[in-house]
Amino acid sequence: MGTDKETRINYSDNISDNKPIIIRRCTLEDLEAVIDVNERELPEDYPYFFYKSILDNYPESFLVACDDTGKVIGYIMWRVEKTPAIHSLKLINKGHLVSIAVLKDFRRLGVATALLNNSMKSVKKHKIHEFVLEVRVSNYSAINLYKKFNFTTNSIKDRYYRDGENAYFMTLKP
Repeated sequence: MGTDKETRINYSDNISDNKPIIIRRCTLEDLEAVIDVNERELPEDYPYFFYKSILDNYPESFLVACDDTGKVIGYIMWRVEKTPAIHSLKLINKGHLVSIAVLKDFRRLGVATALLNNSMKSVKKHKIHEFVLEVRVSNYSAINLYKKFNFTTNSIKDRYYRDGENAYFMTLKP
């Protein structure tokens, strides 16, 4: 399923039986809401132009999750990096997961899984040789999510985050 169409997942709360969550491409109008989710849920903050740059350059892999009222409750954004291959001078494409976040009230409902699954399909269109990401060594739920997608820990980046925490550098060959 591509990202040109909405993807729906359903969840239950204590008030009603099923509520849809819609996964779709991010739009310019969504950026303020995406920034709000980021600032509420992650210690890393990015300036507006950074989000806009990702949206302009990789719109198919910048997705949002919206609740049944249309409110943005999560997002994921990737960029494609051209890097030298390890054993040759050839340049290869790497899909780099820049950021993913889901509001606390909507975690453990499959939102992050749906965001990751749908966005990786779109990133693959760039002839990706490898997916890469950094994740805080203390972020067990994210680490487990990435392992579910068969990412493996390649190395540890010492003091990667502004607060000094280390990051696992995880990779996946498509």
